[in-house]
Amino acid sequence: PTDTGWQPRGKQVLNPKGIWYTAVTGIWQTVWLEVVPAQYIASLNLVPDIDQELLRVTVDAPAGLGVKIQAFFNGQTVAQSQGTSGSPIELSIANPKLWWPDEPNLYDLDVKLIKDGQAVDQVKSYFGMRKVSVEKDEHGINRLMLNGKFVFQLGPLDQGWWPDGLYTPATDEAMKYDIVMTKKFGMNMARKHVKYESDRWYYWCDKLGLLVWQDMPSGNVNRNEEGRANFRRELKAMIDARFNHPSIIMWVPFNEGWGQHDTCDVVKWIKEYDPNRVVNEASGWHDNGCGDISDMHKYPGPGVRPIEENRACVLGEFGGLGMPVPGHLWREQGSWGYVAYKDSQALTDAYVQLLAGVRMLIPEGLCAAVYTQTSDVEIEVNGLMTYDRAVIKIDVERAAEAARKLHLPPPVVKPLVPTSERDPQTWRFVLEQPSDDWFAPEFDDTTWKEGQGGFGTEGTPGAIVRTVWKTPDIWLRRSFELSEVPSQGELCLSIHHDEDAEVYINGVLVAATKGFLTNYTLLPLPKDKVRDVLKKGKNVLAVHCHQTGGGQYIDVGLKLSMEWHTFTEHLQRQYPPQGRVMICFP
Repeated sequence: PTDTGWQPRGKQVLNPKGIWYTAVTGIWQTVWLEVVPAQYIASLNLVPDIDQELLRVTVDAPAGLGVKIQAFFNGQTVAQSQGTSGSPIELSIANPKLWWPDEPNLYDLDVKLIKDGQAVDQVKSYFGMRKVSVEKDEHGINRLMLNGKFVFQLGPLDQGWWPDGLYTPATDEAMKYDIVMTKKFGMNMARKHVKYESDRWYYWCDKLGLLVWQDMPSGNVNRNEEGRANFRRELKAMIDARFNHPSIIMWVPFNEGWGQHDTCDVVKWIKEYDPNRVVNEASGWHDNGCGDISDMHKYPGPGVRPIEENRACVLGEFGGLGMPVPGHLWREQGSWGYVAYKDSQALTDAYVQLLAGVRMLIPEGLCAAVYTQTSDVEIEVNGLMTYDRAVIKIDVERAAEAARKLHLPPPVVKPLVPTSERDPQTWRFVLEQPSDDWFAPEFDDTTWKEGQGGFGTEGTPGAIVRTVWKTPDIWLRRSFELSEVPSQGELCLSIHHDEDAEVYINGVLVAATKGFLTNYTLLPLPKDKVRDVLKKGKNVLAVHCHQTGGGQYIDVGLKLSMEWHTFTEHLQRQYPPQGRVMICFP
């Protein structure tokens, strides 16, 4: 399949470049022939229900035949039931061992087809007892729940490409290796991107404990009615083929508007056909407000959409940090990535910094994040591993440690220098290039204009405009007082920028951001950049923002992020308890 037709084809194109790859021909998944009796079991439909402690089994076989089912755990029989083919059969699973990424409990299943008291066919399978849902947490925020518990999900955008077989891995071990490495990076999920794999890949996800967001392969399917109808047929075929895997928790019918059409109708059909999984209507770009998930893409990011009443918010793509490794490239010249780094340490530093930013967004409603990507693919060099999987580009231990922090209690964040998101803050500003020392703390800005933040144009997403700014550039300065310099915690920018911004504290460049955001975001500042920058008394915050087109906006503040145990120790030092002490948060 190629981009000349209307059929689903994922990233296959005739002229590969950038994020588009070589078209694949021939049989790329496993094919086998099986001898079966005249009356046989064609397939099973397995639906776990942890609330009712049972498994519903529907056996696809000639109508009216008997069915006997046994379930085993660690070789011991735990349940038995019987019924007829074509009708759901309930199998009671008392006190079920739930399936989790860190404890992927699987039950074995034995199914016999009975005619005239004799077994005429028999198949063996397995299942996992798990539940996925969107529910509110104790703060009223919608969360992506696994077995009734909020588990933050972090995983790679998994393209499923290999240099020696393109769509096809060379061996089963090669397929398993990607999943093993994903777990070693501290991740618990993978988004299988605009492709679906052979059953074996999902088997390893089930067995090793990796959650899966399953994309429908994209294409020019919205070109005509024939393409739309075929899309529905292939969507149903994909769901039917992979339905029984407990690792798959989410269906993603569209990505970034690629062939997107009839979105809410497609979502409604999926929800009715498989009500036991969540549906992400479209990962990135065109959001129609339906389904269970609100999904944004932000490179390099991170970012999150505003909290919604009925849907959970996720970051469907971010990162894309690139590093070409000579000798392990599809093409030695012309490699491509969203952001480029020269060595593993710099790449790891940037990756860890991104995950720190992700963690700051969890209290803002973020439930999951998908990093681009598992491995390099053709000329794309933004993988955690090279295309041949011979080189792991980042420090595995540091990556895993950064990932583990996503599962800790969210940090306590307190403002040091407020933004204008709630209350207007006064800045001095100019719209024409100032002198080269404009960001220095001793610079005289008394001739600059005064205005209230934020600065920008109405209609810019997430902007709270109090002073209109329409020119390509703006320079801002603002002073603030500190009664003491924080000795603990992590200093973060609270920033909303559209587009590129440079931020200085007391004359030191502490952040340079590219692109744009659609809401206020916390950006942790590298400790080596902010150490000894703040001082007791007067400090100066200076900002330059540049934009090239579309909306524009800038507003900046500072916040201090502290781990909960550090924060409580800080309070105890400041306010020694006299009898009972109650700490309340809004």
